[in-house]
Amino acid sequence: MTYEHIRVAREAHVATVTFNRPEKANALNFEHLAEIEDAALSFRDDPDTRVVIFTGTGRHFSSGADLTDPGDAYRGSLVLRRRRARIGERTIDALYNMDQITIAAWNGAAMGGGACIATALDFRIGSIGCFMQYPEVDIGVNLMWKSLPLCVHLAGPARAKRLVAGGERIPAETLLEWGILDELVPSTELLERAHSLAEFYAGKPPVAAQMIKRSVNQIVSALDQAIMHMDFDQNLFSQGSEDRKIAIDAYLQNKTPTFTGN
Repeated sequence: MTYEHIRVAREAHVATVTFNRPEKANALNFEHLAEIEDAALSFRDDPDTRVVIFTGTGRHFSSGADLTDPGDAYRGSLVLRRRRARIGERTIDALYNMDQITIAAWNGAAMGGGACIATALDFRIGSIGCFMQYPEVDIGVNLMWKSLPLCVHLAGPARAKRLVAGGERIPAETLLEWGILDELVPSTELLERAHSLAEFYAGKPPVAAQMIKRSVNQIVSALDQAIMHMDFDQNLFSQGSEDRKIAIDAYLQNKTPTFTGN
């Protein structure tokens, strides 16, 4: 597949996937997500790559869903929209279930869907000044993509509520304290440190390392599928609310919303 919104580079046992929509702060429309999913799945038949680094071109890792250009794929009948609304879920599943060790080289913002991607990976190296925020609640919808459990696993229930129900913007130092970031480095050293960590894990016996990774994921996420299988239906439901319309208008016009509960 030829990619428009990402770049994939391989060198020895390490690959790097770079989100490449810097003019949009690497915001995620349907086509961008489909490319990330395809890239993640492409590593299934790649026995030589042992570690994959994910990063973003420009100032930000990813600013989340592209509200200004969601892509034509989300239009159409409810049946089709319901299926295509699962592209984010499919992408997160593809990333989380990769055999290879995965590392986020996290520059700038990881917001919404960008935060979902970061939490689906095995390790997160952040640059000073990076931050996380889930703004979904402030635009009138729930967090979907089966990503709420990923946030809870990393941050714990109270902090996950601050992030997802409160929509708080959490700075790098706090992310490190909470265990969401594994390391924090100057921006000039971000990719160098990510590659150093990648080389460390690439030097481990791949069969053993990959089995251990998948076993750990299964232990912590055993109930996730049962609990979160309908989050995209909840999203479709919340999109039809009056508060959703109020929230989007306020968000795009930088106004303070007044919600009705309808």
